[in-house]
Amino acid sequence: MIYELRVYDAVPGKMPALLQRFEKVTLGVWKKHGIKPVGFWTTYIGESNQKLYYMLKWDSLADREQRWATFQADENWIRKRAESEKDGPLVATFSNTIITPTKFSALK
Repeated sequence: MIYELRVYDAVPGKMPALLQRFEKVTLGVWKKHGIKPVGFWTTYIGESNQKLYYMLKWDSLADREQRWATFQADENWIRKRAESEKDGPLVATFSNTIITPTKFSALK
């Protein structure tokens, strides 16, 4: 099992729209493609309240590559993403890191 930690820096003022897109659109499309979210977080105290952190669980790198590619090509996702960005992009920058749990991690 591997995990992917993704961090999105929302365009100022766009965090509510970004969260809504995840809740109302992205999660449904992910479910269709078998993408498994572990959790989502926003900054309570810290440098920026414009960051969205989330983690995905994958069986392997090959599993990630296949599922992510089909998600990115999904016509419904492409259309809904474009609709959500009609007034401009929601994400300014993002990063992702593939991580693996230690033998003493609660997540395996």
